[in-house]
Amino acid sequence: MKNRLFAGIRPFSALIDACWKEPYTTQRFIKDIIAGITVGIIAIPLAMALAIGSGVAPQYGLYTSAVAGIVIALCGGSRFSVSGPTAAFVVILYPVSQQFGLAGLLIATLLSGLILVIMGFARLGKLIEFIPLSVTLGFTSGIAITIATMQIKDFFGLYLPVVPEQYVGKVAALVGALPTFNIGDTLIGVGTMAVLVYWPRLGIRFPAHLPALIVGSGIMALLWLFDMPVATIGTRFGYILADGTHGQGIPPILPQWLVPWNMPDARGVPMGLNWHTISVLLPAAFSMAMLGAIESLLCAVVLDGMTGKKHQSNNELIGQGLGNIVAPFFGGITATAAIARSAANVRAGATSPVSSLVHSLLVLLALLVLAPALSYLPLSAMAALLLLVAWNMSEARKVIYLLRRAPKDDIVVMLLCMSLTVLFDMVIAITVGIVLASLLFMRRIANMTRISELPQSAGGRRVLRVNGPLFFAAAERIFEEIATLTARDQVIILQWDAVPVLDAGGLQAFLNFSEHLPAGKRLVITDIPFQPLKTLARANIHPIADRLAFYSTLELALRDEPRPVPAD
Repeated sequence: MKNRLFAGIRPFSALIDACWKEPYTTQRFIKDIIAGITVGIIAIPLAMALAIGSGVAPQYGLYTSAVAGIVIALCGGSRFSVSGPTAAFVVILYPVSQQFGLAGLLIATLLSGLILVIMGFARLGKLIEFIPLSVTLGFTSGIAITIATMQIKDFFGLYLPVVPEQYVGKVAALVGALPTFNIGDTLIGVGTMAVLVYWPRLGIRFPAHLPALIVGSGIMALLWLFDMPVATIGTRFGYILADGTHGQGIPPILPQWLVPWNMPDARGVPMGLNWHTISVLLPAAFSMAMLGAIESLLCAVVLDGMTGKKHQSNNELIGQGLGNIVAPFFGGITATAAIARSAANVRAGATSPVSSLVHSLLVLLALLVLAPALSYLPLSAMAALLLLVAWNMSEARKVIYLLRRAPKDDIVVMLLCMSLTVLFDMVIAITVGIVLASLLFMRRIANMTRISELPQSAGGRRVLRVNGPLFFAAAERIFEEIATLTARDQVIILQWDAVPVLDAGGLQAFLNFSEHLPAGKRLVITDIPFQPLKTLARANIHPIADRLAFYSTLELALRDEPRPVPAD
């Protein structure tokens, strides 16, 4: 039993495959260092922006990139993935942090890590293949819309003392607060966004994030010359060190060991770990785990296509789970593989998980060296970063293509998932989307099951070919059609060579049809494939003299079947 449980589960699989089974040369090491530095430059501002978007101080995003990034790089199953906080989680983490504080967020992250590890050992890594494109596009686009909406406040410097929980309430509050916009914050946001959009067109192979933040900070410095106040990380966030030292912005220390349930909740008191805490946070933790699994495995599939390598899906889930178990004990929030950062990692020349380790070490170095400078970053510039992330996440081109070219069923599923994600919850959207997509798919398959008459039909003998699966959604209709077509025939021959599946519903419809044959009628089944034959055998279906017969081929059935007398 133990061997079966751990079969195919290989700790450190990506690291071993990339650095042990393949020669790891100095040249590869240099490439990994360059790629890691490149991705680290991207990750530092994004990690802070995503933490702010999740409702916590920016240093917790840096802790996540550093701690979870290292653990997942070592233990995961994809050699090119770079893990850390991602935009997709913002819509889940923000309500948790507002309701339960930092302690609730850390405990939920820990629980989600345990769920991911269980999913990995249960070998659920391949289930990503069963989520339709219309569902993934729908909920990712919905998340992008929600993230973009949440950034409007900081982008324009709006005065909004209370942000409603429901999306419609948020939009109404933002519209009402538009007259309070701050011209300084707006100028910084617009300038940062302009650099983010136009920098790639210059053809410079360097991430746009750093130049954009430099431009935004430069605009802020000019505004300060005219005594125009703007919101920065330092003006909004503060910290208290273990020795009682107070400070503004980001503390210049490495992640410290802490116990998540001893951290303050939304009321400022230790949350504690008990069954009530677990029960109220488990739904959010489940959402985090599901989204983390989907995003990390999607990222691994994308990287496989870019590199020609293969990831280990179950090992990747276990690695992601371990990262989310360890990170909360150092202040890290939920982490998963980031598609944009991982793709940049590949394009920068990464060859192994060493590049992801370098990226995490660079984040740690930034905490020690750049913390005072990072505290001066304007919040509107961070909001601009997240707005661009939301746009890229929305995959607008794919959405437009699907709206123009896809079947109507897929369009309905995508729009429904998008709406449910924005208005309610991502888990509700995915659940409803998968159920609806499955039902529509079954209807489509059921409509493909047809019957056709063969030329061997003659005087009282009807020969029909069934084409398609005889399953619960199609079988009843098919046998009703057969009954109507053969009402005046004495012998009914059904050729099943194109029936790949016979399920319990199809079996029941077949039994009802055969048992209710009028007296004197004979039913013959031929060319039965393996799966339907196995189903009939398990149901103990036997030939009945002068009523039900089975033949291996249609030719044998026609040869042995006496010519019936035509009905009057």
